[in-house]
Amino acid sequence: MDRRSFLLGTGTLTISQLLFGCSGNNQTQLKVQLLKGSIPGQVVNEFHKGLQQQVELKFAPVEQIQDLFRQLQNWQQKPIATDEQGWRRFLPFRQAEKTAPADLVTLGDYWLKAAIEQKLIQPLQQLQENQLKHWPNLDQKWKQLVTRNDQGNLDAQGKVWAAPYRWGSTVIVYNRDKLRQLGWTPIDWSDLWRDGLEERISLLNQPREVIGLVLKKLGKSYNTEDLDQVPDLEKELRTLNQQVKFYSSINYLEPLIMGDTWLAVGWSSDVIPILGRYPQLVAVIPQSGTAIWADLWVRPAGIATNAFSDQWIDFCWQPSTAKEISLLTKSNSPISTNIPAADIQKPLQSLLQSDGSVLDKSEFLLPLSPLATKKYESLFAKIKV
Repeated sequence: MDRRSFLLGTGTLTISQLLFGCSGNNQTQLKVQLLKGSIPGQVVNEFHKGLQQQVELKFAPVEQIQDLFRQLQNWQQKPIATDEQGWRRFLPFRQAEKTAPADLVTLGDYWLKAAIEQKLIQPLQQLQENQLKHWPNLDQKWKQLVTRNDQGNLDAQGKVWAAPYRWGSTVIVYNRDKLRQLGWTPIDWSDLWRDGLEERISLLNQPREVIGLVLKKLGKSYNTEDLDQVPDLEKELRTLNQQVKFYSSINYLEPLIMGDTWLAVGWSSDVIPILGRYPQLVAVIPQSGTAIWADLWVRPAGIATNAFSDQWIDFCWQPSTAKEISLLTKSNSPISTNIPAADIQKPLQSLLQSDGSVLDKSEFLLPLSPLATKKYESLFAKIKV
């Protein structure tokens, strides 16, 4: 599960390391480990100013979601009795074993099932309780995403395991100068099969994303469990593969910028930061719907509930804060912000001004059965040969 890698531009106001409040033995603390670039520093500052009592805030950024997931795993491991000067010094996060877990951690929705199954996190609240004041303001789509049973599967009777605070989508990004000679511009997944794009496309190296967009083209769901019941799926995948120059989940934008490829499929978090710097690039959300990802707050297992962590989540869900997070990190918010188009850079408007009809057709990549997951992986490997 090597979920997206974030390539945030220097224009985004980010936290390098924030510490608010005076350190002291009796000082109340709120410790947060977050995805780098996903929360602006001034938002944390505003939260600190609004607190009714002195609290020391420790916000530490981490480069990638997968590193945050490993940290959650590390906190649940029992110390190993062995020579400290031996092989353990080469382990990642070795120093973190000596520090207390954070009160809140960023996690991607794709990792949520594994975190619950492995007992790495604990519920934020039971449904009948009301610690999170702004929970009722979330659309049902977001409530369903984070309400799960103890196996990590969606369950309307389950517990609330996470709090979404921003989201994005899988998008098509293309070189307008190169496609001008073809006489058309892409608006949907079906355009990836059009003449003129042979070996001009880069796709994410992700079975769920690639097979998912083909399923979407065929009018099916990203979360189709039985691929054998989808006629022409393998045929469509093989035809698409002839259009593909390479698959990568990391280095798919550089060739597009250089003109080696004309079109790419990627995550909005990667794409948005470069659009302002390269005016020849244009990004669109496919009209038939796409895959959605979300950044979530989760609470590590074994951590006592901190009232300030609930306050922080509620603060992120305040409309004014949600708007600030969206504008400064160039992402979407699960809270309705009603941001005027004039407040958004023109190249980003199509991605950040959500079309309700397209959003309704879009889907989260939900957990599949192990058998279905294996089928996705084997089919993906088969068509790339």
